[in-house]
Amino acid sequence: MKVSTEWLADYVSLENVAAEDLAEKITRAGIEIDEIENRNKGVTKVVVGYVKSKEKHPDADKLNICIVDAGQEEELQIVCGAKNVDAGQKVPVALVGAKLPGGLEIKKAKLRGALSQGMICSAKELGMNDKLLPKEQQEGILVLPESVHIGTPIGQVLGLDDEVLEFDLTPNRSDCLSMIGAAYEVGAILGRDVKLPDVEKELLEVSDAAGDHISVKISSPEHCSHYAARYITGVKIGSSPLWMQNRLMAAGVRPINNIVDITNYVMLEYGQPLHAFDADQLTNGAIDVRLAKEGETMVTLDNQERKLEPHMLLITDGLKPVALAGVMGGLNSEVTDNTVNILLESAKFDGGTVRKTSRQLGLRSEASLRFEKEVDPGAVIPALNRAAALISRYAAGTVHKGIVESEPVSVEEKVIVLSFDKLNRFLGTELSMLEVKTIFSRLHFSCADTAQGILEVRVPTRRGDITSDVDLIEEIARLYGYDNIPTTAIEGPTTPGAYTKPQALRRDVRKLFTHGGWQEVISYSFTHPDLTALFPALTEGSHAIKLAMPMSEERSVLRTSVIPQLLDVAAYNANRKQHDLAMFEMGNVFYSQEEQLTAQPKEISVLTLLLCGSRGQKQWNQTPEKVDFFDLKGALETLFEYLGLQNSVSYVANKPQGYHPGRSASVYLTNDGGEQLLIGTLGQVHPQLQQDRGLSDVYTAEILLQPLYDYASKDIRYRELPRFPASERDIAVVVEDSVEAGAMLSVIREAAGELLQSVQVFDVFTGSKLGEGKKSVAIALVYRHNERTLTDEEVSSAHAAVVSQLEQTFHAELRK
Repeated sequence: MKVSTEWLADYVSLENVAAEDLAEKITRAGIEIDEIENRNKGVTKVVVGYVKSKEKHPDADKLNICIVDAGQEEELQIVCGAKNVDAGQKVPVALVGAKLPGGLEIKKAKLRGALSQGMICSAKELGMNDKLLPKEQQEGILVLPESVHIGTPIGQVLGLDDEVLEFDLTPNRSDCLSMIGAAYEVGAILGRDVKLPDVEKELLEVSDAAGDHISVKISSPEHCSHYAARYITGVKIGSSPLWMQNRLMAAGVRPINNIVDITNYVMLEYGQPLHAFDADQLTNGAIDVRLAKEGETMVTLDNQERKLEPHMLLITDGLKPVALAGVMGGLNSEVTDNTVNILLESAKFDGGTVRKTSRQLGLRSEASLRFEKEVDPGAVIPALNRAAALISRYAAGTVHKGIVESEPVSVEEKVIVLSFDKLNRFLGTELSMLEVKTIFSRLHFSCADTAQGILEVRVPTRRGDITSDVDLIEEIARLYGYDNIPTTAIEGPTTPGAYTKPQALRRDVRKLFTHGGWQEVISYSFTHPDLTALFPALTEGSHAIKLAMPMSEERSVLRTSVIPQLLDVAAYNANRKQHDLAMFEMGNVFYSQEEQLTAQPKEISVLTLLLCGSRGQKQWNQTPEKVDFFDLKGALETLFEYLGLQNSVSYVANKPQGYHPGRSASVYLTNDGGEQLLIGTLGQVHPQLQQDRGLSDVYTAEILLQPLYDYASKDIRYRELPRFPASERDIAVVVEDSVEAGAMLSVIREAAGELLQSVQVFDVFTGSKLGEGKKSVAIALVYRHNERTLTDEEVSSAHAAVVSQLEQTFHAELRK
C-alpha cells in the first residue's frame, strides 16, 4: 500500500514529523516501511506557463517558436518540437537555470538560429511515470488544466512535493489498505486526532427516490452479506480534478475519467471497492447478485470473454451478467463518454469466493486484493455516500434520495474482556490502568471497567484482525513500544538441544559410508510407473501413488524403491566410462494398500546401496578384482556391527523379485521378543535388468531404517585384552551342496558353548572327487577362556561335540 504523506495529512496532522521519522515510528510499531519515495526527482525552477502564440520555425519543419508567459518580468521565447503544443495552453516551463531529473540544466540556447529561453516540459522530463498518466497525456508536452495559475511552481501543481511511504502489510492488517486506516494507525502512533471527511455535509440529494429507478436483490446471501446502491443521473464524463489525479498517481493508479477516478479514490480512501454501472444498460435498473450458471460466459472490461464456473459470484441485471463480483466489471455496462445515468455499487462480498474467482481467471486487481482480505463491513455505506458526494461535485451528477440495498446482515463491534493483571504478566510490565486506557483511546477503541482489574474493550469493525484478549495485549505492546518493555532473564528449567535418535543415526550412517569411500546420491522421488514393480520386496502387495499434476510421464508416480534410481545413476556413469561405483542413498519410498486413495499414503525411510565394477585400481603388479556379493554383504555387516546389531541380524538365501535368483538374500532382524523382522534385501541385480541398462554385474541392497532406529545401540563396552592364549582348530567336512554355511555356523556355536571365541568359513571346495551334489566346507575355530589357560582335553572335548553335532544335523563327514 502506497501512502501519500500529503494525502495522509488530510486526516491526521503530520506537523513537525519528517517522512523518515514517521517511517521509523511506523516500523517500530509493527508495520514495516519498505521505501520512502520522493515524487520530486530533482525538479527546480519549473513553473506554470501560458502559451500566448505559436509559429512555425522558419528553418525547421518540426520546431515551433512559442511566446510564453511564465509569470516573469518579460515574456519568454521558447523553441519547442512537441506536436501537441498550441497557443492557449497552460504548460510546465523550465526557466533558464532550472534543473531536471538526470542532471539536465536548462540554459539559453539557439536552435536553428532562434533564441530559446527555457523549455516546455513533458511529464517524463519532469520525472513522472508517464504510464500512470491519462492516455492523452502520455505523448508530447504535459498540458495543464485551465484552472492553474501562471507562475505557480510545478511541484505544487503536480503534487511533486509529496513523499510516499510504501507499507509492507502482513495479511492480517488489511485495515491499512486504506488511507483512513493508515491515518488511524499513524494517529495512534503519534497520539494525534483523526479527522474524517464530513460526508453528510457534502452529500446533497434530490427528492426523487432512488428506489423508484433501481432495485437490488441478493440470491446468494452466503456469498454477499450486504449490497447497497445509489442512483445518480445527469453525470458529465470528463477529467477528474488535478489534485485527485496527483493522489491516484502517487498511489500507483492511472487516472481514466472522473467517474472511474472517484471510485478508485474512495477505494483507496476507505478500503472499500466500488463500481459504477451505466444504469441505462441495466434491464429495468435491476441488480441481482447470484452464482454463475453452468456454461455461462461474459465479456469483462479488458474485452476478454470469460467462461464462468458455478462457484463464481456475479452481478446481473436479472437477465445477463454485468460484473464479476469483487473482481472486474462487464464490458456491457461500462461507463463511457456517452454515459448519463449511473448505478453506484458498494458491497461486502465473501473473501474466499472472490479469491477463488480471481485466481482461477488470472484477474488480480486492487479491488479483489481488498475483498480477498475481507473489507470493513462498516465502511460499505460511508464509502458509497462519499463517492456519491464527489460525483455530484466533480461530475455534475444528481444524487437521488436514499440508498437501495438488500437487508444487510447486522455487524456488531466485537467486545473483548481483558484482564489487567494478565496484560502486565504477559508483557512483563507495570503499566497503570490510565496508561492502558490512554493507548486504547489513541486506537479509537472504547473501553469500560466491568470489575476490579477487568476491562471491556469494544473493537471497531475496521480491525477484523483483533479477535481475542491476546490481540489487545499485542496492540498495547506495540504502541507502548517494544523498546520500552523491560528485559527480564529467562526462568525455569532449560534443556540442551540434541538430535533425536533417528537424526543422530542418519548422520552416523552417512559418515560411516562416506568415510569408507562411498558416494552419496540424491535422486528424484518421482519415477515412471513401470519401475515401481521391479523391486517390491519391502512394499509387497501395495500400490504406487500417482501424482495429480506430474511433470511428465517419466515422473508421474512416487517411487516404491530407490534401487531403480540408483541403477539409472549407474547407467549414466557407465555411459561416461565410470564403471567402478560405490553409491548409497538415504531417502523415502511411498506406497498405499489402496488402489484408489482415501487415506494418507505410507512413507518409509530406506538405506539403499549399489556396488559395481572393480574393488581396486589397476596397478603394474596386480589386476583389479571385480566386486561380488560378499563385498556388499561385508558393507552391511560393518554397518550392523557399528550399530551393535551384529548378533541380531541374519541372512536367508531366497529369490526376491528383481534380483539374480542364485545370488540374493533377505535380511532379517531378531527383536527383543525373538520375532524375526524382514528389514531388507541384498544381492546381484537380475541379469535381464543389467542388460537393459547396459551394465555389467551390479550388486544392490535396500534396508529399512526404522528397525535400525528402534533397535540400534551405540553403547561402547570395553573389554580388557585377553591374558590367556587361544587354541585354534580347523575342520573340513563334506556335506550336501544344499547345506547353508550360515546354518552350520549356528550349530557350531551352540555345540561349542562358551569356550568358542570365534568361528569362520575359510574355504569351500567342490569337485568330482567328493561325489555328486557334495561340497567341502573348511571352518576355522578359536577356543579361549578369559580367566585361565584351556587344557588340551577341554578343547578336544568341545571340538568333538562340534563334529558330533555336525554329523547328526547335516550328515557331515570329516574330510580326510
